[in-house]
Amino acid sequence: MAIWFSTPTLEMLNNDFHDSAAANVGITFTDIGDDYLTASMPLDHRTQQPFGILHGGVSCVLAETVGSHASMLCLDMEKHYCVGLDINANHVRAASSGHVHGTARPIHIGGSTHVWGITIVDDQGRTVCASRLTMLVKERRN
Repeated sequence: MAIWFSTPTLEMLNNDFHDSAAANVGITFTDIGDDYLTASMPLDHRTQQPFGILHGGVSCVLAETVGSHASMLCLDMEKHYCVGLDINANHVRAASSGHVHGTARPIHIGGSTHVWGITIVDDQGRTVCASRLTMLVKERRN
């Protein structure tokens, strides 16, 4: 059973943030299922720290991008919106070339908060970062 409020498409998601931090580091949405969303990001000069490996803060950009988009897809955006409340990240493996891929899966989808587990892997499927994102759901005031 799908958790999304409406039926999202990758085209819609990839056209959603042209002039943003996510676009500046090359994040693109690559897969969507009934209960997960995946985005990929290249490892290049925009995303690496001086030693040539993935910058930990940029891992958080990928995690928050995929998790916050997943959270928004669970809402009636005419009535609610969401904002990041907390993010943590455990960097477990260095990555230096290719792409990394972040997949968000729900831990909790409530009326006032959403919690997402985001696993970032390298091209070989090895875990690079394990992150958790908490989103605050707010009511729109017209």
